[in-house]
Amino acid sequence: MLLLNVTAPSLPDVPLWASIPFAIMLLSIAVLPLIVESWWERNRHKLIVALALAIPTAIYLINEGLIHNLEHQIMYDYVPFIILLASLFVITGGIHLSGDIKAKPIINTLFIGIGYFLASIMGTTGAAMLLIRPVISTNQQRTHKTHTILFFIAAVANCGGLLTPLGDPPLFLLFLRGAPFTWFLHLLPEWAFVGTILLVLYYLVDSYYYKKEPWVNLSADARQIEPIRITGKINFLFLLGVVLSVAFINPSYVKEMAEPEAPMWIKFLREIVLLLLISLSLYSTQKKVREQNKFSWRPIIEVAVVFLGIFITMVPTMLYLAKNAASFGITEPWQFYYAAGSLSSFLDNAPTAVAFHGVASGLPEAIAAAGQGIIDGSIFLNGVTTPIIAHISEVLLKAIAMGAVFFGAMTYIGNGPNFMVKAIAEESGIKMPSFFGYMFKFSLIVLLPIYILVQLLFL
Repeated sequence: MLLLNVTAPSLPDVPLWASIPFAIMLLSIAVLPLIVESWWERNRHKLIVALALAIPTAIYLINEGLIHNLEHQIMYDYVPFIILLASLFVITGGIHLSGDIKAKPIINTLFIGIGYFLASIMGTTGAAMLLIRPVISTNQQRTHKTHTILFFIAAVANCGGLLTPLGDPPLFLLFLRGAPFTWFLHLLPEWAFVGTILLVLYYLVDSYYYKKEPWVNLSADARQIEPIRITGKINFLFLLGVVLSVAFINPSYVKEMAEPEAPMWIKFLREIVLLLLISLSLYSTQKKVREQNKFSWRPIIEVAVVFLGIFITMVPTMLYLAKNAASFGITEPWQFYYAAGSLSSFLDNAPTAVAFHGVASGLPEAIAAAGQGIIDGSIFLNGVTTPIIAHISEVLLKAIAMGAVFFGAMTYIGNGPNFMVKAIAEESGIKMPSFFGYMFKFSLIVLLPIYILVQLLFL
């Protein structure tokens, strides 16, 4: 514990207007799928938008002598981020779960509960894509099943991913900013609280609808039984490799990775191992397994293209936030929780988490810690001991992480898997609510009260 004087570190004075490309990039992601869906579906058009905004931003940063910030953002944030997502995408895409068992409320609740647990291990996208088709197949004879998909989106595609950096993209970006891999396990009480409420609520709702099912549907469901089968099991070994790589191949355990003069293969040792695991998965998985999963490279290419634009255009915004954070009036954990959550509902939750980490890094306790080179530890400031994790107050990191992950379920565009699950459900003939229908019929009346309870009890 240290007694520190607060002196702001030397930060470049970036004007607010330099954040305009970042704002346009985020608005494009939120709005273009709604107004020009067919045009936006093509990855080439996403690349055009990303480069049209990223190139002027890069030129500005180079002209202002901020090329180091740009290089760091691309090499040490974007590249690890995309390689991790690609590894989870490819490896989980090699695991196929099939079968059709009786669609009782307890069975459906068990499916969602397993997905909730797996989301923190294989990521929300991986868990959602692994389980959504078996869930739909199990419930195909039932009339009332829309509510199952809605709770699936909330639990498996979002809230379940809170416990590790693998769970959700915003958490991995916070991990890259210094949050230890095991720190996220401190969020176990909040994760368990939200999961328990969601599962209990779902069981009650599904039991209600199960009683309304016509007898002929339940009879057909009981007759059409197919045992659950898992193919591509070797990919679970590769998935374990991803978990161990992220947990242990980092500067906390491999000190040489943090040395400025270290060779590139040392600095990117984790990414090299992840690329090796991707190659092993592609080589060892039978082609028919990926065909059963309808695996294609399009979704990960889309993520790579879109986030290239996001990561480059966000650099001026991060610098502006860190320089001017004290003037924003956002200082309390609950403010960070709802602010990060609100933006995560309508924009992508990964850059939102990074943005509010930038705000928190400009507050007095973070400035004091930065002045002493503290990443993890405690400072004694204004008569109060403040734990510091990932350069910012631990309670603020907790609020940002929970806000970004939980509130990603508030709309279809809050987190990547949401739209994917919706599309698969609609392809299977399940009628899903519209964009605003999802909010008014589900997220505002079911999820928001739960999230308010989380804030009142834990922040």
